[in-house]
Amino acid sequence: MASTLPISQSHSFSTIKLPNRVPKSIPVPSSYLLLKKSSILSSQVSLSSTLTGRRHTVVVAAATTDMPKKHAKGEFVDEMRAVAMKLHTKDQAKEGEKKSESPPVAKWEPSINGYLRFLVDSKLVYDTLEAIVQKAPHPSYAEFRNTGLERSEALKKDLEWFEQQGHTIPEPSSPGVSYARYLEELSEKDPQAFICHFYNVYFAHTAGGRMIGKKVAEMILDKKELEFYKWEGNLSKMLQNVREKLNEVASSWSREEKDHCLEETEKSFKYSGEILRLILS
Repeated sequence: MASTLPISQSHSFSTIKLPNRVPKSIPVPSSYLLLKKSSILSSQVSLSSTLTGRRHTVVVAAATTDMPKKHAKGEFVDEMRAVAMKLHTKDQAKEGEKKSESPPVAKWEPSINGYLRFLVDSKLVYDTLEAIVQKAPHPSYAEFRNTGLERSEALKKDLEWFEQQGHTIPEPSSPGVSYARYLEELSEKDPQAFICHFYNVYFAHTAGGRMIGKKVAEMILDKKELEFYKWEGNLSKMLQNVREKLNEVASSWSREEKDHCLEETEKSFKYSGEILRLILS
């Protein structure tokens, strides 16, 4: 369960620090999946949950409305997407191989407190990703600085808005803390695995993440659109630029290194799904 220790009024949301002790995280298979190429929003979110302590399973499949033109076949990003699509269910995508277990997002019962936990943990993850890219323990990470996809500053503004509305901002909880520390470890010793998480986190948010944000806003925020779901500039072009950089970085990898990157996909969905599940806590 997420911590509800308050952050003081003078607390800066620019960086959320990790607590000294981390509660043990319970792994739950979850998917927070990536975009399908389409000119029409075609999203499905399914979730089985009981808000009385049982485990929740979250599966997200989504398509965006402003995707760029198709990129050349045979690029590594296509392989990353193909692996992700296999984690969909058949009713979500023809490539899907997962069994459908849950009702749609329309039956969710989100709460403000749960949503705040989700936003706080999400910010910790984005803080961590953006700090790693700036530090660039592996030179290739520098390619992903200032892509326009960064979300930390937007989340800072959203948390400040919630605080102005009288809500207490919780401290980061186990899902976000565990994921942030895992990313830090990967970034030092396993660049292929780290790049997998980088891709999944940012691209999933532009697809299923946007749809979830809209639905939750309709349910508990009187349709307010948070900064988390806004980008400055042409999102389609920014995504394409990052795809090109990903392909360029991966072009120097061996086949074994590429396969290792792809194998990390399901783990990235698990971590993201645990954070997404906080919305219902």
